[in-house]
Amino acid sequence: MRLTIIGSGDAFGSGGRLQTCFHVDTGEGCFLVDCGATALIGLNRFGIDPNTVSHIYITHLHGDHFAGLVWFLMHSNYKSKRRDPLTIAGPPGIEERYLATTEVLFPKSSTVERGYDVHFVEYEIGRPQSIGQALLTAYEVSHPSGAPSCALRLEVGEKVLSYSGDTEWVESLVPCASGADLFIAECYSYDKPVPYHTNWVTLLPNLARLGAKRVLITHMNDQMLARQEEARAAGVLLAEDGLVIDF
Repeated sequence: MRLTIIGSGDAFGSGGRLQTCFHVDTGEGCFLVDCGATALIGLNRFGIDPNTVSHIYITHLHGDHFAGLVWFLMHSNYKSKRRDPLTIAGPPGIEERYLATTEVLFPKSSTVERGYDVHFVEYEIGRPQSIGQALLTAYEVSHPSGAPSCALRLEVGEKVLSYSGDTEWVESLVPCASGADLFIAECYSYDKPVPYHTNWVTLLPNLARLGAKRVLITHMNDQMLARQEEARAAGVLLAEDGLVIDF
């Protein structure tokens, strides 16, 4: 599988980075994991056709992780003239939050007839679900967002991609990451405690417990960006916009 990092930044654009979005090409199809408000900009920047994306998996309902759905769906209807169906999977309430968001940004846009079908699927927390190419398991984490926030484990054939989403350290990250070919871990700050976010000094001693083959840290603030080479020295990968990882 090939992961392209469309956006590796936090909600505030630290380091000039785009908001969270990961593109995965399995060789048999493509999907996104999270779709921050800048996702469409990133897809265009890195030459990825949004019409090739069949599924979008959302970890939680904060704008820097899901608000890009508004522009993605509008682009699909008005510019790229999408015809293939699109499935959006997310925490309970995903469809209602999307509709509320799109109505705030573009009034009456939620009632416009589309040239393609959109299907919303809600996660059953803790239970494996077949959604598109992936056998997906959502694990609840600690990050208030008006709905359950989730870490995701996506099994596609013999490959496993796991992602913490945004969260402070919780034990559910261990089964989520265990044995994964790639675990994407939020690492917001170096040592500063930030509620509901993970920092490097907490993540580091838990790397072995996670049991992933490779760990990629993302969603870094300015403090963490300034000290990210310390993380590289510890053997983790550092996310940046446009980085491509085959696994």
